[in-house]
Amino acid sequence: QVALVESGGGLVQAGDSLRLSCAASGRTFRTYAMGWFRQAPGKEREFVARIKWNSGSTTYADSVKGRFTISRDNAKNTVTLQMNSLKPEDTAVYYCAVIDLMGRPDYWGQGTQVTVSS
Repeated sequence: QVALVESGGGLVQAGDSLRLSCAASGRTFRTYAMGWFRQAPGKEREFVARIKWNSGSTTYADSVKGRFTISRDNAKNTVTLQMNSLKPEDTAVYYCAVIDLMGRPDYWGQGTQVTVSS
């Protein structure tokens, strides 16, 4: 069992930056990758970014590529999403997830709200 706690969400204006953090606890030694997903009102939850725990290899959704950066601190078991040049379209609840070897998000955080005004 893995517990994830996100933090850093808030209300910002378009063009601003925000940094989300996710702290993992529990049986994290088997973590293959961690990632971020988001869900806007009336929409399905969508993939944002992921990072492989050992290699640090990253993958981004096209919608955030060049603006968002995912990183991890192996010693602290944390993952961070640096969000720059935020747009109103980025407004959503952002969820941290543990991703297993099969590419499945097995554990979810509670989510943190990001609201970007025009």
